[in-house]
Amino acid sequence: MNATVAGIIGYVGLQILIGAWVARRVATETDYMLAGRSFGVGLAAVSIFATWFGAEVVIGAASRVYTQGLSGAQAEPFAYALGIVVMGLFFAARLWRRGIQTFADFFRFRFSGRVERLAAVLLIPGSVLWAAAQIRGFGQIVGSAAGIELETALTLAVVAVVTYTVVGGLLADAYNDAIQSTVIVAGLFGLCWVAVAEVGGITAGLAKIEPSRWVLFPADQSWLALAEKWAIPICGSVVAVELISRVLACRSPEVARTGATIGGLCYLLIALIPVTLGLIGPMLVPDIANSEQIVPEIAQRHLPPILYVLFVGALISATLTTVDSALLAAGSMLSHNLLLRMRPGASERTKVTVARASVATLGVIAYLLALRATHISDLVELASAFASAGIFVTLVFGLFTRLGGELSALAAMASGASVWLVGEHVLGVDAPYVAGLAAATIAYVVIAQFEPRSPAPA
Repeated sequence: MNATVAGIIGYVGLQILIGAWVARRVATETDYMLAGRSFGVGLAAVSIFATWFGAEVVIGAASRVYTQGLSGAQAEPFAYALGIVVMGLFFAARLWRRGIQTFADFFRFRFSGRVERLAAVLLIPGSVLWAAAQIRGFGQIVGSAAGIELETALTLAVVAVVTYTVVGGLLADAYNDAIQSTVIVAGLFGLCWVAVAEVGGITAGLAKIEPSRWVLFPADQSWLALAEKWAIPICGSVVAVELISRVLACRSPEVARTGATIGGLCYLLIALIPVTLGLIGPMLVPDIANSEQIVPEIAQRHLPPILYVLFVGALISATLTTVDSALLAAGSMLSHNLLLRMRPGASERTKVTVARASVATLGVIAYLLALRATHISDLVELASAFASAGIFVTLVFGLFTRLGGELSALAAMASGASVWLVGEHVLGVDAPYVAGLAAATIAYVVIAQFEPRSPAPA
């Protein structure tokens, strides 16, 4: 066993031990799913940053910038960061004040149980796809660094993250997020420092970049394509159950608002490092065959052994923080909003057991999806776009207005999901997600004219 493999196993083992230690504090469903609503601003911001800063940022964003220039970073990190900040400024405090445990609860309290169940059914696949993308990234990272088979690396990722998430819940995830965030930042700053030095320093290196690679909005990009590119990550982030679970775990609405906003800004700041590596990548590695390997390749070629191990740890951290969040959020909705609705009198112990079993089951499904995937970016875009158009429209109307009821919500969710699905996979239209948003808005407003206005929330 080489030193890299031993370090990876030891690092992953530490995460599991933290999960086991935190598990002693899990007595109720709220403890498991929302960490007892105990997050302060710091823990909320760190956890939100770590949740969003996954392997697809380091691998995917750098790859797109390497091949497309700065325009490849429109969605990630810029649009995703904006989505988190929008959630913090406009949605976080309002959602927290509803007193809900999961995002799907909002739809039950505002509309009906049928809307709650439909929302859960539409939201869960997106989180599982998101987790699969991170598992896929983990496999590529560990396989490249340690020289082991992709399937073996994927199995290691799933066993590790499912174990500590199943045992410790959201609080274990948050504590691990704090540790992993430190490793992420240290590893990426170390790599960036060495990479920039290799091209002659920050000023000289940036001056060598071709002017065409600095263009964020290409002249040949239509307004419709631009709207599609930004709408998916912004709307998808606002309704992402991983983000909302962190918001609901805060100790007050003010903490939720501030923590989410700071978390989004931290995400943008740190994500500029892989963007920079993608920009200067052609100067460091001009001959790479697979652009998704650009950051690991830069690290392998230019870092001394000690810093390379730190960098690998950073990528593993970025992956694990996102996988645990996605699986826990999806598992919580599966148990709380679907399975336990069939047993309304279940004890707290039963609720926690069902939640843990749900997380484990979805972890296996994400593992199988990761084995079949070919590109990380494909999974990420599908996770963000899947059914979120109708959910976003229903959330906006339901949270900020008294317009519409059960039928309006059902019509918006169904039309948004179906229009996007048909437009993307059948008709091949240019902007299926924007079309889904438009269809969901029209459906909600039209049906709402025939329904009574909702009473003001308590």
